[in-house]
Amino acid sequence: HVQLVESGGGSVQAGGSLRLSCAASGYTYSPYSMAWFRQAQGKEREGVAAIGSGGRCITYANSVKGRFTISKDNAKNTLDLQMNSLKPEDTAMYYCAVRYGGPCDFSGYNDWGQGTQVTVS
Repeated sequence: HVQLVESGGGSVQAGGSLRLSCAASGYTYSPYSMAWFRQAQGKEREGVAAIGSGGRCITYANSVKGRFTISKDNAKNTLDLQMNSLKPEDTAMYYCAVRYGGPCDFSGYNDWGQGTQVTVS
C-alpha cells in the first residue's frame, strides 16, 4: 500500500526558510494528487498546499501564498514544500497526503505520513 515519509522539519527563527520533502512509495494507480497539511497545537488540521497530477492545478492556503511553493517530481515520487519568510504562526506538525484523481482542493485526502515538526520562534 501507499507509504509516505516526510523529512526536513526543524526549528528556525522567524524569517528563516525550510524545505520539506515527502517520499512516496507503493502506488498502484494513476493519476493522483498530493498535498501538504499542518496541525498546530489545539487547532484543527488545515490544508497548506495541493498539487494535481502533472502539476496542472495548484492551490495554496491564503496564509501561505507568496511564501510557500509546492512541487512534485513524478520520476522520483517526491513532493516538496519550500517555505520562506517563516512566521511563528507556521509552527505545526506538517503532513504529506495523497489521493487518487480529485479536484485541486483539500478534500478527499485520507492517506497520511507520520508528519514532520516545524517550529518557528
